[in-house]
Amino acid sequence: MDLIERDLSIRTLVLSAKGQSFQAGADLAWIAALARKGEAANLAASRHTARAIDRLQHVRPTTIALVHGGCFGGGTGLIAACDVVLASERARFGITEARWGLVPTIILPQLCQAIGLRQLRRYLQTCEHFDARQALNIGLIHEIVSDESALGTRAESLIDQLLRNAPGAVAACKARSLAVADAILDKRALDALIEEHASRRSTQEAIEGSKSFMERRDPAWYPLASKT
Repeated sequence: MDLIERDLSIRTLVLSAKGQSFQAGADLAWIAALARKGEAANLAASRHTARAIDRLQHVRPTTIALVHGGCFGGGTGLIAACDVVLASERARFGITEARWGLVPTIILPQLCQAIGLRQLRRYLQTCEHFDARQALNIGLIHEIVSDESALGTRAESLIDQLLRNAPGAVAACKARSLAVADAILDKRALDALIEEHASRRSTQEAIEGSKSFMERRDPAWYPLASKT
């Protein structure tokens, strides 16, 4: 994004993914290992992630996300930080951190701005998966296309539309809209989110959540979990 900001000839930024999913969620084995490395390492990891999401939110060019397959956890924050989000009909979504004893503090501002507090409260707590139609209904995505192969074609038509608009005016519209919506975090607020995000990894819930995932079993806090 540093390079993109300096190159004024870049007017759009497209985020897409290879493989079965746009973003399958965090690597819980990595999270479990990171939790054992101490406070400094955890703060550094959370700070890098938070800075990437915050920079994506404010980067000058128009950002377009093309979502196929799964888009879970941090992936939902990633697309919430983008200007335009297209998804295939078979895309699936979920804000799933609490399922594993984690709290996605550093993507909460973007998610709240995208889908509103009412919807966020539901999906943040239930961790349920939902389809592209529901993602459209709540405002997480802007448009559904028929299948994965159509994502690129639809993006091209949107880019052509964007390129017809004055680049300086487009960038100013983006920056000012974020400002008037109070969607710009100051350092103190961002640091508070980073600190909570990092400290949560070393809690007993997060340790049990990661362990249950890797052992393919229900976590201990589930009342119907096997006691054997």
